[in-house]
Amino acid sequence: MTVSWALRNENDKTTGFAKFQLTTVALALKAEAGYAVVNGRYKSRGDVINLCKQGRLTEGLSALCNLGNNVDAFTYASLLHGCVKEKAFPEGKLVHAHIIQTGLKFQDVFLGYVQNGFGEKALDVYYEMQGMGIEPNEFTFASVLPACADSAALERGKRIHDEIVRRGYQGNLFVGNALVDMYAKCGKMRIARDVFERMPQRNSVSWNAMLAGYAQSGHIDEARRLFEEMPEQNVVSWNVMIAGFAQSGHVEEALHLFGDMPERDVVSWTSMIAGYAQNGRGDEALRIFRQMQSEGVKPNSQTFVVVFTACANLAALEQGMEVHEMIVRGGVQLDVFLGSALIDMYAKCGSIENACYVFRKMPHQDVVSWSAMILGYSMHGFSREALQLFEHMQRCGMKPDHVTFVGVLSACCHAGLVDEGWQYFDSMRKYYHITPTMDHYGCMVNLLGRAGLLDEAHYFINQMPIKADATVWLCLLGYCRAHVNIHLGERIAKQLYELDPKNAAPYVLLSNLYAAAGRWDEIRKVRELMKERQVEKKPGCSWIEVNKEIYAFISGDKSHPQIEKIYAEIERLSGQMKAAGYVPDISNVLNNVDEEQKEHILCHHSEKLAIAFGLLNTSPGATIRVIKNLRVCVDCHSATKFISKIVAREIVVRDANRFHHFKDGICSCADYW
Repeated sequence: MTVSWALRNENDKTTGFAKFQLTTVALALKAEAGYAVVNGRYKSRGDVINLCKQGRLTEGLSALCNLGNNVDAFTYASLLHGCVKEKAFPEGKLVHAHIIQTGLKFQDVFLGYVQNGFGEKALDVYYEMQGMGIEPNEFTFASVLPACADSAALERGKRIHDEIVRRGYQGNLFVGNALVDMYAKCGKMRIARDVFERMPQRNSVSWNAMLAGYAQSGHIDEARRLFEEMPEQNVVSWNVMIAGFAQSGHVEEALHLFGDMPERDVVSWTSMIAGYAQNGRGDEALRIFRQMQSEGVKPNSQTFVVVFTACANLAALEQGMEVHEMIVRGGVQLDVFLGSALIDMYAKCGSIENACYVFRKMPHQDVVSWSAMILGYSMHGFSREALQLFEHMQRCGMKPDHVTFVGVLSACCHAGLVDEGWQYFDSMRKYYHITPTMDHYGCMVNLLGRAGLLDEAHYFINQMPIKADATVWLCLLGYCRAHVNIHLGERIAKQLYELDPKNAAPYVLLSNLYAAAGRWDEIRKVRELMKERQVEKKPGCSWIEVNKEIYAFISGDKSHPQIEKIYAEIERLSGQMKAAGYVPDISNVLNNVDEEQKEHILCHHSEKLAIAFGLLNTSPGATIRVIKNLRVCVDCHSATKFISKIVAREIVVRDANRFHHFKDGICSCADYW
């Protein structure tokens, strides 16, 4: 006789963890299975899960008896998976029978795995429980299909779809919705649409699943048409459209929809904030956040995550700290997603100390939070700390992912640890079964190029199993400039002209290379080529936050209200710097003019303007924090070291590659960048 997976209430739509009384179940487990309580030694949900992971089912089931009330579906899911793993089928049936007896919906057991990031385990239990003679029904299918909403599990999802058809459940509304959602999330919109069209009945969930699929896959025109066809547009439908427009870069259209909404919820506001933040418009994201607060809408955890992303992109430390204080005052729980976003914000805003504090205070840390902290150390040039944390992460039993290794390889790069970098890169496949991506290959090219191993880096690129993109080649071209390798630099520049003809970066880097060699005729030819191809150079731009306001400066800027005071401050500092031994590095100035004019051009670089503005508008001793869109040049790097000593302040500069902490005339990068 088989045990049915039927739910007691066919109309039940529960998707969260179901809580229930365990007392009678615990006693029944003890009586029927003969499992003795282990003297109260194991008392927590985590104990049960860890015992099951170790295959200690007897102790795991006994520990379950100690828990009393409030056992959730994820704990039962762990028990079932342990039974499957150990081939303990009688125990598995016993646990399942008591799940049914207590009224726990089996869909919650599957979702207990799916919502905790263990979709693969949910699928394993689904298949192997069938081996125990337990048959699925429509509610089982609707519950397990979310585990297949990932391209890696799509084939298993298709097999489940075949079984659904064989068992005649394809007409069920909940099963149909789950199928549409699965195919849409995997980007298979044609199949999703076919399932959608064949559904005998649809509800708002059906329409919104299709709408979200079109929007998230970039088919915004199809999403718009479907939105207009919908018999009823609820707040979810509007939110999906706003998010879709924003993700596609159509922020103004998203804002127009946002204004037309008949009603808004916290998701609507969060989607709009995220749209601005993801499209490099962090200042407007923060404006929408302030408007949200003024209208009395309470932000949730996801809202704070996207706000921290906006603060990180702007290096708006003061505003980020203000939002952090709001979280503390409001008693918002620091889960792994919010905690990781907070670590990332502090790290990208130049406060690695606060990032460390948040990391240590997190009640739970997952691979995302570990990786965020490792990346934070790495971008600040604290390579030893990054690698030590990586080793500690492994000792704690946390398995690294591809993002973790970007941080590890970057740490090796900033410290010039070539041999160690190769070891970590090779270990990705050998020990962790992680296939390197373009980011990892880029880190290795960066590591080799920075160390002056240009031929080895060039050979490495040509041997890559995937075709190198423009970013990787640009990285190597930059090091050709640093090490004045004209022959290789010219070859790479020509490749880049073909890969990305409108990108100004290879033209500028090649010009810098020619300037270092004094080849002014070649620079003129590059400029003529840029003019012919209508390629525009991106100006250097720097930002600084003062009194919670972001101020932007471009090279040669004369538009700021305080510009006369700023240039006077630069002139004053320049005199003191030269008296202290500063010699301007004019090798990167591409204009074929006399040295005095070249020095004048250097004085107008955007980071110098931002630093001078910061010195004029902050209290003595306050740290100056600047973000720049390009790599800091040699002269500005040298000048900032002198300035930090003269004014007795720490100056933190985040350029396109990393952070530089200038203090007492020394930079944290040790002049290796």
